[in-house]
Amino acid sequence: MEKNPGHLKHAELTEKVIKIFYQVYNELGFGFLESVCENAMAIALIEAGIRVRQQVPIPVYFRGQQVGDFRCDLLVEDKVILELKAVKAITPEHHAQALNYLRATEVEVALILNFGERPDFKRLVFDNDRKRLSRVANTST
Repeated sequence: MEKNPGHLKHAELTEKVIKIFYQVYNELGFGFLESVCENAMAIALIEAGIRVRQQVPIPVYFRGQQVGDFRCDLLVEDKVILELKAVKAITPEHHAQALNYLRATEVEVALILNFGERPDFKRLVFDNDRKRLSRVANTST
């Protein structure tokens, strides 16, 4: 696959997800728990014909041994991690959480979707090529 610097990875899928996020937000409003928003997003994604899994385990390895286990809120088409929030604003801690999910998996794109007083989202990308380079660097020291 040829890389196009002007093309966002999984752009068509993430555009659909963001559109659905705004539809769900407009229908639900704000003030609900993240679990309610997660279930509503899952229903809306499935109705749109998008494959989604909830609370997907993400094991974390260190030197070949599992040292932890995350759970991402939603995994869409095995290509995009959705981390849902219901907070005032997306913070650096939320970015770090989503980036850790990307670092621990082969998934390269994450969306942080905030169901706060105002709907908001952030898109994060961590290319698998960069992950392989950092793994090689860690094993060669």
